[in-house]
Amino acid sequence: MDAMALARRLAGLGQSKEACQAYTLALEGAAPEEKMEAALYILQSGGDYRISYTCFQELYRQGHFREDCLSIMTQAFYEPNIKALKKRYEKNCKLLAKYPYLFKKDFVPFEDLPIRFYPYDDTGYLPFYVEAERFGDYLNLKYPVVSRNFFKNLDKPILADSVYSQYELEYLKDNVRDSERVGRENHVYLHYPDWGEFCAYLQCWSLRPLLEGEKLVFLIGDELEQYPIDFKARFGIDYSQCAPKPVGIREINKLVWHTQLSSHNGGDFFNEVFDGHPNLLVMPSVYLEMVEGQISDLRKGLNMAGSLEEALSMINLSPHLLTELYHLKKPTDKDLMAALFLNSSYAAYALDQNARIAPAVFFQPHFMDLQYSMEPDSAGRTVLSAKSLDELRSCRFFNEFRYIKTFTPMRRITNSYAATVRFMYLVAKMSETGKSEDQDMVVGDAMTRYLLNRSFLIDPEDRFYQDSVLVRFEDGKLNPKATFTALAAFLDLPYTESMTYCSEKGVLNPHHETKGFDPVSVYRTHDEYANETERYFIEYFMRDAYEFYGYDFHFYDGSPIDEEKVRELIAGFTTLNGYIQETWQKMVKTIEVDCGDQKLAAGEEERIREEAVNRSMVDHIQRLGKNRLKIAKSLLRGLRFVNRRGQPLRMMPMLEPDPALLEQPLYH
Repeated sequence: MDAMALARRLAGLGQSKEACQAYTLALEGAAPEEKMEAALYILQSGGDYRISYTCFQELYRQGHFREDCLSIMTQAFYEPNIKALKKRYEKNCKLLAKYPYLFKKDFVPFEDLPIRFYPYDDTGYLPFYVEAERFGDYLNLKYPVVSRNFFKNLDKPILADSVYSQYELEYLKDNVRDSERVGRENHVYLHYPDWGEFCAYLQCWSLRPLLEGEKLVFLIGDELEQYPIDFKARFGIDYSQCAPKPVGIREINKLVWHTQLSSHNGGDFFNEVFDGHPNLLVMPSVYLEMVEGQISDLRKGLNMAGSLEEALSMINLSPHLLTELYHLKKPTDKDLMAALFLNSSYAAYALDQNARIAPAVFFQPHFMDLQYSMEPDSAGRTVLSAKSLDELRSCRFFNEFRYIKTFTPMRRITNSYAATVRFMYLVAKMSETGKSEDQDMVVGDAMTRYLLNRSFLIDPEDRFYQDSVLVRFEDGKLNPKATFTALAAFLDLPYTESMTYCSEKGVLNPHHETKGFDPVSVYRTHDEYANETERYFIEYFMRDAYEFYGYDFHFYDGSPIDEEKVRELIAGFTTLNGYIQETWQKMVKTIEVDCGDQKLAAGEEERIREEAVNRSMVDHIQRLGKNRLKIAKSLLRGLRFVNRRGQPLRMMPMLEPDPALLEQPLYH
């Protein structure tokens, strides 16, 4: 019995819940008549109304039952919400009627608006264009994405066309500085070509917070010719009489999160490119717990101080910042972090204190041990998690930033892996000689870490990743202008001269490993730290990343792989196992042999120790092999992963370098 027949039978038996489930399954590949039947039953029987909603919309767009579909959608979804939409529209019209910087006031009657907004869920609408008689795509006006480069050019006041996103409107208001603070005209000019369309969106916007401070100027149609307005001549307001003020703590609302995909992915290189940007507060990679500790210490100092004078005497912060912070009502952790970054001679050394926009905090939290885990859920799906990301999600100051832009560097995974093994080995060697503070360091199982680390997969419901992009290290090295122009645009920053060189606190090319824009590291494969079998294994199990992000396979030949082949490959991890054995043996050789009161012959203690070391080493390598096999067998079932709520993870979008600025072909 097929799904449609089963659904009808269950419906006939009055088993509505089971029938709704069967009708939902029957929708795939269903004929229009069957789809209409399923949508009506699900809607009338209390199933997921969004399934019915989507079906009606699709049928309408395809030309099937248009009159019936529109009538049902209007009665079920639009008419129950007309009162709320009209109330919001009239409220916003009333606010704008008094607003000095909207020059057109003949608002369209509600009944004549060219767009009807059909509420779809708690966050979005389906717009219906009345004259064209068509439905547009789903709109979530509060979706936290900044979709364009508003701040590309800061020579003149910001001008933006057709901004309908509530989130982007709030973003512009919150990140463009007040004219009074910069001592010049600095309003945000918003141009809308069509008056009727502008009025239609007044059904959806929350305007009151946007109009506070009178920062926005609305230009309709031909009024664009007025940009920029001479406020002194037209309104008698001379902003040049206002003394410019340094950036305030609560002017900072935006975080640029530079994520750590894995070790040795070129993160320092990206930090060096953004160092000295006039619209960023840039720190090099820092430990999250260190920043949280500084915030905690600053808060303790503020709480202990009985007066501003006492605070000034005991807290190491510039007087004007500390004074501002002391007088803030209920300072948040984000406020304290902003104060620390503004106070830092490292982060703020190149800051343009008179810029039109407030700076963003550029933050790369570093994790010494970035490890992922992979566990099956109750439905047999593979759940990915990482303790370090859980720490970030619970971090208070992270959550208090209203606007977050995220980017993640990626390097060819086999090269990153080999560089990681090399680093582990060098640190272990230094610990032997006392040149490293880390004692008894050994080479860890880098292979397992790389197999589990799939942080290029993101949760579309995770706010920290909703406005994110992955940037290939090789693109930044080989096509720097094309790549960093595109990255600046994504981050909504101007591409500045400071991004044409690498520096750290203004010192050019500070690290011999990164060597600025020198592409040598792109082609450095560290062959002595990873053999071909290990690279083959990585390419196969990371093939989703290789294919999506444009990396050619250099070792994997496309052959199918089964468990027998996996066992054969794991047995060939001789390079990694060799470094593990070497460093492990040197560590365990320091173990004392306890024979009680028994006296040992000369050399006997060393023989016993040697046997114990060898047994320990064999056991350790066998445990690693079993763990690798367990992970590989899980991955052989398919590279499909979910979050803890069972929702599928998706690939982070990749940054496309500006094609007009490419200096050489893209790396593959």
